[in-house]
Amino acid sequence: MKQIFVLVLVLVTSISFSQIKIEGIVKDSIGSPLELVNVIAINQETKGLESYGITNDDGRYKLSLSKNTTYSLQVSYVGMKTATETITTKEDDIDKDFTLQMDNALDAVELTYEMPVTVSGDTLIYNADSFKNGTERKLEDILKKLPGVEINDNGQIEVEGKVVSKVMVNGKDFFDGDTKLATKNIPSNAVDKVQVLKNFAEVGQLSGVTNNQDNIAINIKLKEGKENFWFGNVTAGGGSSDNNGLYIVQPKLFYYSPKYSVNLIGDLNNTGEIAFTRRDYFNFSGGFRSPSRSSGTNINLGNNDLGFLSLQNNRAKDINTKFGAANFSYSPKKTLDISGFAIFSNSKTELQENNSVQYTDESLGIPDEDTESNTTQRSDLGMLKFSAKYKPNASNQLDYDILGRISKESQDQGFLSSVLGNIDQVENTSPYSINQNINYYYTLNERNIFAFEAQHLLQDEDPFYNAILEDKSNYLNTADALGLDGNQSGFNIVQDKRVKSNQLDAKLDYWNVLNQKSNINVTFGTILSKQQFDSEIFQILDDDSEFNPTPTINDGLDTNDTDYNFSDLYLGLHYQFKTGIFTFNPGVSAHAYSTKNTQFGNTYKDNFFRLLPDFDMRMQLKKSENISLRYSMQTQFTDVTNLARGLVLNNYNSLYFGDEALDNAISHNVNLSYFSFNMFNYTNVFANLSYSKSIDQIRNLSNFETVIRTSSPFNSSFADESVSARGRFQRRFGKLQASINGNFNYSKFNQFIQNQRSLNENYSQTYNAELRTNFRDAPNVEIGYRYSISDNDQGTSRTKFYTKAPSIEFDAYIWKKLTFKTDYSYNNFSNEDRTLNSFEFWNASLSYRKDKDAKFEYELKATNLLNTKSTSQSNNSAFSVSATEYFIQPRFLTLRLRYEL
Repeated sequence: MKQIFVLVLVLVTSISFSQIKIEGIVKDSIGSPLELVNVIAINQETKGLESYGITNDDGRYKLSLSKNTTYSLQVSYVGMKTATETITTKEDDIDKDFTLQMDNALDAVELTYEMPVTVSGDTLIYNADSFKNGTERKLEDILKKLPGVEINDNGQIEVEGKVVSKVMVNGKDFFDGDTKLATKNIPSNAVDKVQVLKNFAEVGQLSGVTNNQDNIAINIKLKEGKENFWFGNVTAGGGSSDNNGLYIVQPKLFYYSPKYSVNLIGDLNNTGEIAFTRRDYFNFSGGFRSPSRSSGTNINLGNNDLGFLSLQNNRAKDINTKFGAANFSYSPKKTLDISGFAIFSNSKTELQENNSVQYTDESLGIPDEDTESNTTQRSDLGMLKFSAKYKPNASNQLDYDILGRISKESQDQGFLSSVLGNIDQVENTSPYSINQNINYYYTLNERNIFAFEAQHLLQDEDPFYNAILEDKSNYLNTADALGLDGNQSGFNIVQDKRVKSNQLDAKLDYWNVLNQKSNINVTFGTILSKQQFDSEIFQILDDDSEFNPTPTINDGLDTNDTDYNFSDLYLGLHYQFKTGIFTFNPGVSAHAYSTKNTQFGNTYKDNFFRLLPDFDMRMQLKKSENISLRYSMQTQFTDVTNLARGLVLNNYNSLYFGDEALDNAISHNVNLSYFSFNMFNYTNVFANLSYSKSIDQIRNLSNFETVIRTSSPFNSSFADESVSARGRFQRRFGKLQASINGNFNYSKFNQFIQNQRSLNENYSQTYNAELRTNFRDAPNVEIGYRYSISDNDQGTSRTKFYTKAPSIEFDAYIWKKLTFKTDYSYNNFSNEDRTLNSFEFWNASLSYRKDKDAKFEYELKATNLLNTKSTSQSNNSAFSVSATEYFIQPRFLTLRLRYEL
């Protein structure tokens, strides 16, 4: 393997040395340098665009060209006459300056070839065809090749180190801007332009008064001929594996016109190609954002779904998925836009994993535990949304959205513990939620702007948990604490819970624009939240009757019937002003808080007042280079489950009871970031440093009986802190692109076990290096290396895990008919003493189509060619570290037919 990497490195290095550079300065007729001038080089023999560049603020450009070749250089700038010159390269670099003359006719610039990248204000425009080599099949394949654009490990698009918040197609939202559905499904042959919209404002009326520096959207412009009729593709295929037969059906159909659009996506397969994961479902915002997200109040409604085992990189022992999604938009008239979507996902997943848990403090007497589990998960997830936007004129806009979610999930798990023996666990839930949003924006005149935003959430969660312990011997003390009937063959315990949440979040904003460089913002808002929590523990006896136990701990409280009400009434004031390269936005919000929870006939109230300052500063060094600094102070509130006093069975080995007198926590958050994107040499630099300190943070006091713990929350008097740093450097050298990125995270928090406090410090580091070629008419290769360290210092013990992962990808477009792609990765997982596990993956595909416009394409695809059985990774919690082995799908081989509409 090392020899392959060395060979590839020598190959790409030799290619880079086979080129020469031509550079110089472009000026106007009076000698002033011109920025953002387009310079392209056309190979006179092939008549193809070979290199391009854009001048920097000093008017300098740079191109990489082949030796001993003749080129036509075209230098163009809006409002000036295009300069054209023929140059023949030799063995040495060339210096060449240009002077452009004014074009009094002001005719549109005519170029033989379209510029691959152009800049217009805050918009970067990529010509998709300039980056294609014929191996692309979906939008994701194009985006990976664009300078300054990345696809992260979660399938999201990143620009300037920031996650893209919205994807549009011809200006219309694609499934409310969901980036992953877009990148995985929009066909590459339909894409004409990729427009990156920086400082994107959802509401045009607020673009001049709100801070949009973190908002980035992407608009996909379709090719001519892709409007007013259906386009897309349908894929169908089958195959075999070591275990069973394989099938796959994937229709992806799209229709766009000036008035309406329809998108249909389907996926039916048992090959492990997951179109929409549970994580995607729960992270899918549907375009909703909390109106109070910047108010300084952070209220957590909790997460009461199942304790689902998660997939590792979308891999499991067996995965069957069914997915269907439809999205529409309709504009019956210019002032009204209607849109919506429906998403349904069904999956059945089998997981197998082995886990080795090491408890951190040996003096506490908690035994280490080895476990084996076999799990079957079934999941039905559904979402339905309707949206309407009415904008009768430039001064008024009214938006309304309603999003419904419903799901039905279950998890059956067979569990073998080295301490407790065999345990069968059954979990299921059928929650639903309805989220509504109404916004109204009104511009009185150029100096007075108003905005009203309100959001209402109604949510009902009903998680059910059942554990059957076959071996009673190591569970007797816990059974006694729960008050269970010990005269049974085993212990069959049930936990039934219900959590209802009802929350209104609304605010009214007023902006007074003082001048072009400053404005004052006044905000009046409120958050009203109500939660109800009911729970009950009972035992199923051998004769299938139910037994309601009375615990011998927690004052005998084993049920919950708790009402929790929260309100926040706040007034905010911000003053934004610009001076030179700086933009400042200091502010403060005044909050009147009220909390009340009622349970077991008692009521606990708390009313208090708090001022929360925040500060935002941006330094614009150049058009594409900036530094930003942010500080905010937040009040953090918990949810009803931490306040409920009754005993809750979170798991067979985890008992929990809340504290009705819990107080809020305070957090201080600082974020410093730097970004630079140099169009002159395509250097992309991003760095971010974050710090957070939490005071009166809610922590759990845990007591163990063997591996079974009982926990209760309290406000810790010890502050918790965290620091994270990440950065990326990316640069293009002719046809090569190199990037280096790293992440560092440090957290320090206090843990409380067996009535003892210890300080827990976690360090994690990940470094990635990547070298990639960018050829139009030659095969491309990408080599990478990832190195990560997980270091856990938990008082009396310290553990370190290391992961080393080299990888290589190769794709080639052969004879304009065959597309060959392959990727290989190797992972070595170790501790300080030895390698714990090593595994490797090799995938490959070969497809044939008669020509680029052919309707049919035939593909042979193989995954996990080396038939790797399992992967490994490390995890850490407040009181333990663990190493987990995950079993994955075997070798798959499928034959597919794709039809292009």
